[in-house]
Amino acid sequence: MTARFLCRTAAARSRRSSRASGPRGASGIAAPLAVAVAGALLLSGCGDQTDSAAGGADTQGSKAPLFDKLPKKIQKAGVVKVGTDAAYKPMEYKDGQEIVGLDPDLANALGKQLGVRFEFTNGVFDGLITSMQTGRFDMIMSSMTDTKDRQQGLDDKGKKVGKGVDFVDYLTAGSSILVKKGNPEKITSVDQLCGEKVATQRGTTSHEILKKQIDKCKKNRERPITIEPFDNDDEARVRLKAGGVVADISDFPVAANAAKSGDDFEVVGDQMESAPYGMAVAKGNDEMSGALKEALAKIIKDGSYEKALKKWGVEDGGVSEAKINSGS
Repeated sequence: MTARFLCRTAAARSRRSSRASGPRGASGIAAPLAVAVAGALLLSGCGDQTDSAAGGADTQGSKAPLFDKLPKKIQKAGVVKVGTDAAYKPMEYKDGQEIVGLDPDLANALGKQLGVRFEFTNGVFDGLITSMQTGRFDMIMSSMTDTKDRQQGLDDKGKKVGKGVDFVDYLTAGSSILVKKGNPEKITSVDQLCGEKVATQRGTTSHEILKKQIDKCKKNRERPITIEPFDNDDEARVRLKAGGVVADISDFPVAANAAKSGDDFEVVGDQMESAPYGMAVAKGNDEMSGALKEALAKIIKDGSYEKALKKWGVEDGGVSEAKINSGS
């Protein structure tokens, strides 16, 4: 999402533009255990992986519909190693030592089509692409916004810093307005926030949207928005619940989850500056991106995709078609 493109900085505090996931092992028991032990030994020396968790349902291995579409290396391993930053509820987050959320659930569904398991490893967001390009991951699934800069391997100043990646886009997300339940101020758009106090997470796309709106307020000779930026979304919501602000602007999946998880909040208006989240693979790995695209198309068709989105309350961000590199 656009939000996660600007929002994820080196500190990873200002989240919110991207994330990751990966397939696990195929049939049998001994093989997955061996892979897990070997993976743990290997990753223990990798500085940007903080801890790992495996997620995936039982698969049929070579009998799965799309098993033959995968690269031979993945077929042989029976596992897709996925890099993620598990700190972005409801997309991916840690429940004890397990990584859970929408991305792992979608990976489970993809694994049934591909005949492999997706194994998620938690790491530092800013290091995920580099780790994948050095072979530590087969893919990234971490609410990562598909952008042309990432596709081309450019940094935020337009400088070439890598080979780039290809994205299989699976969700659309932008910024949303979260208000107290019942919407007492009758807010429906950011244009109504001039003169009001509004919370957001510091450094995110949502923060940038509010900064732009201040200029619009001034142009229209209205009082500017008073922005109250916080280090994370939880702090912003505490401020909203206490009545210190009239709204919190945050990424749609986060806002939707907050509204779904209790009786304190609701989401109002349309998403702003929406952009696709993509599963990232190494540039030119057409077999992998092609297999993921076909698997995504399958789960969209059979309903398991929509079921997962409804479970986590983000069905408004669903896509109807699997696409590669549709970000701008």
